Amino acid sequence: MSPNNLTKVRVIYADTDAMGIVYHTNYIKWFEIGRSEILRDLGIPYAQIERLGYSWPVTELSCRYLSPARYDELVVVETSILEVKRASIKFTYLIWDERQAKVLVEGDSVHACINKEGKIARIPPEVREKINPPR
Repeated sequence: MSPNNLTKVRVIYADTDAMGIVYHTNYIKWFEIGRSEILRDLGIPYAQIERLGYSWPVTELSCRYLSPARYDELVVVETSILEVKRASIKFTYLIWDERQAKVLVEGDSVHACINKEGKIARIPPEVREKINPPR
């Protein structure tokens, strides 16, 4: 079973457009919040990955908008780790309404693991172990 995290986000006025709904790029920002929180829950905050000398740039991103969120609503970002390869990791996201009755947005992102020189690198063992603990 893949790790999973639920993070609540309150829609602020700056997140909305002239129509009063969440501007489309803000969902991508919420994906990042979910990704950061799942890593933190696993005991490997992204800052620690950077201290180890690695970065995880986005190499692929998809987002499907199903229903809008509006100002002052509370949304729930559900983040899961879908796949871990030698040098990449794939996250999947569902953004729900507050009661988790309706999916508003779904998406995923793939991140390459690169070292300080910008070269593709294997995900460090100490990180991989926390993502996929031994059984």
